[in-house]
Amino acid sequence: MRDSGDGPGYVDADGHVSRETGIEGWGVRPSGRPVPQPRSENGEPRIGDPARPVEPVRFEAPSSPPPSPAAPTPNSPEPTRGGRVEFHGTGPSDRSATGTLYGRGVTPTVDASPAEVRPERRNPPSPRPHPTVVTADSEGAMTDAYVSRETEDPPLAQEAKRAVEILNPSGEITMPRPPRRRTMCVANQKGGVGKTTTAVNIAVALALHGNRVLVIDLDPQGNASTGLNVPHHSGVPDVYDCLIDGAPLDAVTQQVEGIPNLWAVPATIDLAGAEIELVSVVARESRLKRAIEAGGSDYDYIFIDCPPSLGLLTVNALVAAEEVLIPIQCEYYALEGVQALTNNIELVRSHLNPHLDISTVLLTMYDRRTRLADLVEQDVRNHFGEKCLNAVIPRNVRVSEAPSYSQSVMTYDPGSRGAVSYFEAAQEIALRGAQGAQVGGVA
Repeated sequence: MRDSGDGPGYVDADGHVSRETGIEGWGVRPSGRPVPQPRSENGEPRIGDPARPVEPVRFEAPSSPPPSPAAPTPNSPEPTRGGRVEFHGTGPSDRSATGTLYGRGVTPTVDASPAEVRPERRNPPSPRPHPTVVTADSEGAMTDAYVSRETEDPPLAQEAKRAVEILNPSGEITMPRPPRRRTMCVANQKGGVGKTTTAVNIAVALALHGNRVLVIDLDPQGNASTGLNVPHHSGVPDVYDCLIDGAPLDAVTQQVEGIPNLWAVPATIDLAGAEIELVSVVARESRLKRAIEAGGSDYDYIFIDCPPSLGLLTVNALVAAEEVLIPIQCEYYALEGVQALTNNIELVRSHLNPHLDISTVLLTMYDRRTRLADLVEQDVRNHFGEKCLNAVIPRNVRVSEAPSYSQSVMTYDPGSRGAVSYFEAAQEIALRGAQGAQVGGVA
């Protein structure tokens, strides 16, 4: 740094660097060095500011012992704490923006007489509070009035608890079994509404909780077989053998790996030509029904996954079933498909299967962010009434990811919203079946 007095920063004789190097007149300068005086715009000294060194600060100490402090009168001014500062100067005082008088030809005089120093007042210490005595009654009242947030499980623990409830590894949680077998056809002529996903996940949920379940894949695409991880390549015995060759159902049934109470009848690509071959077969509408009756196994539920059409394969499923489960996507086109399906169900009921009834309607792919989903839900509930389940299947990415791992969402991510929704739907189906059997019929 520069040691010139004209610069904004300087160092004193002891090596001390001034903190106020950017403001003139605030540094501690060596003795004998003049303080730069303010100048006007043309460089001339200001009038009233004599260019002479600033006199040092003079402290006047009392020569006699300080008298005892006198009580202040009502009209006397209150002395300033720490003493009184008086300013004496010959020229006019020029106060800067900071309020200092240094460097302006003014000599401050500090009177630090102890007689005028007012003693500092201190507040007395507050009394120590007495400890609160908690009785049994007050403790009970506090417990009732205050509930700790730590009593609720964190979200991760809640999800793990739901996962254990859905997977049911101990087998303690069971759903009511129906008094007789329930054969349900999962149908909707519109594609992409969740027929296969609904059939697979509800079947897995029921099987994990004490019910014996069979899934018949009647769709040539074989998506239900993929979701259950059942081999369905060409050459595997499948439902085609039952429809064309008259094989019993037990001959083509496979055990689903990892789920003891679940079986499946796969579908291969050969099923694509079954409709053409069934045209010339006698009683072609009841071929699947005969195969189910010929089977000797005892199942609580049989779910038939239908193709997205109203051809002979769907007609066979409607004739073989007693109940129809209709999954409806929460969009407008799905409503049109339901209207055509209900007309076809009435035809089958009047000519082929008088016991056929629409027992369950399930809303799928519900998106709560859209108003359309709410409108579709209201229309469906107003039309079908109590047949529509209270459980609604939301749009969930876990439901879409599960088939890529050859699993259902119940085993892929049991704590997800999709798994919980299908679990609630399966519970509702089981409870309705038990209640309907008690009143003399099946819901």
